[in-house]
Amino acid sequence: MTKVVLVSAVALIDRDGRVLLAQRPEGKSMAGLWEFPGGKVEAGESPEAALVRELREELGIETWNSCLAPLTFASHAYDDFHLLMPVFACRKWEGVPQPKEGQVLDWVRPNKLRDYPMPPADIPLIPILRDWL
Repeated sequence: MTKVVLVSAVALIDRDGRVLLAQRPEGKSMAGLWEFPGGKVEAGESPEAALVRELREELGIETWNSCLAPLTFASHAYDDFHLLMPVFACRKWEGVPQPKEGQVLDWVRPNKLRDYPMPPADIPLIPILRDWL
């Protein structure tokens, strides 16, 4: 039986309509690939609460459940687990995103998202974001 891993992700969208991507640091699985910020949903935690926590831990910014708009989701079978990832859009937060966990950050125009190598689960999100923005 394949283990299902629930991960929550966000498209942080700045005033210029750019989306924040984070590059996975060395030492992590899929190091060097670019992804939307987020992380694993802990037991007893909602996907929104996980994102609020992850954004604080990973980027040093504060946002709220009310600022997270459901956008789409990804469902992808990796070799050793199945990823289920609700994706939210967020345009309102406090603070300036800073790399707190060794990742590299880049603000990217939606039509340039394909220029960044991403994990397989993230690639189908690109046309959705491009069309939505």
